[in-house]
Amino acid sequence: MRAVVLTEVGGPEKLAVQEIDTPEPQRGEVRVRLETSALNRRDYWVTLGMYPGMKLPCVLGSDGAGIVDAAGEGADSSLVGKEVLIYPAREWGDSQRCFGDDFRVLGMPDQGTFAEHICVPAGDVHARPQHLDWEQSAAVPLAGLTSWRAAVTHGEVGPGQKVLVTAAGSGVASFAILWCVNRGAEVYVTSGAQSKIETAKANGAVDGVSYRDEDFCKKLRAKSGGFDVIIDSAGGDGMNALLNTLNPAGRYVFFGATLGNSAKGLEMAKLFFRHIRIQGTTMGSPEEFRAMIDFMSEKNIKPVVDRVLPMDSAVEAHQVMADFSQTGKIVLRNQ
Repeated sequence: MRAVVLTEVGGPEKLAVQEIDTPEPQRGEVRVRLETSALNRRDYWVTLGMYPGMKLPCVLGSDGAGIVDAAGEGADSSLVGKEVLIYPAREWGDSQRCFGDDFRVLGMPDQGTFAEHICVPAGDVHARPQHLDWEQSAAVPLAGLTSWRAAVTHGEVGPGQKVLVTAAGSGVASFAILWCVNRGAEVYVTSGAQSKIETAKANGAVDGVSYRDEDFCKKLRAKSGGFDVIIDSAGGDGMNALLNTLNPAGRYVFFGATLGNSAKGLEMAKLFFRHIRIQGTTMGSPEEFRAMIDFMSEKNIKPVVDRVLPMDSAVEAHQVMADFSQTGKIVLRNQ
């Protein structure tokens, strides 16, 4: 089968489409013939060697949608022929509070979804929402689940709450906007590009401010009256300014740190006097994945897809990811 393989680190240009052995499902597994897959920033970091536990060569990709074409011993053979989404990780563990010691995301060290076939545990495939096409389906798993856990499990976003989602153009942020809007919240965003703010508004956000404006947090607070929840992926020295926009008992939930750690420290007294909660989060459990798919189907939610490229354009796709120019998800389609 054809697959996008990374044999050495050094950036997206080190990726190549190669012929590798087609996997056979082991006991309890099914094999999925992948129609589409999608990129996450994790894939780009792996090409640079900036991810824990690097093992090469590897097939990247955590997001995938396709048709079950084989079942291993002990797996439900009735799944063959079903159109499915794939849970984008392995071995979450028994606790809903956090993942266990054996947890890992698809696409290094396990084979990822940038391939024509993948074998996964039968319990990790879920019926594809029928209101989505193949490209939209592949956009869902990792970004959708990460933002669901941030917004719903930890952010506890609900009707009438005011929510700020930063970096509105990213895949995870674009889903966070959709989840929060469809849960009845009043959503505001930040972005460095006005076009991305406009896309967020088209998807239900009330307003947005460019983070390039040095007074952007003050302007956001003036527009909103303060936030009940902030969903952030940047961190950095702007974190304290963001925390100042939270209402009493507000929640700051973060799933990334593209700007690194804050060099200024935290204003501790302000946090405890105002009952502010700071919550880190990564990915999500299989149970959360099922709840997310059910909600998406119930509300007829469609993800934001920036562009669709053939598998042969995997290098180009990763270069787009590298410069933060996309709005929403970048999808690869198998030919």
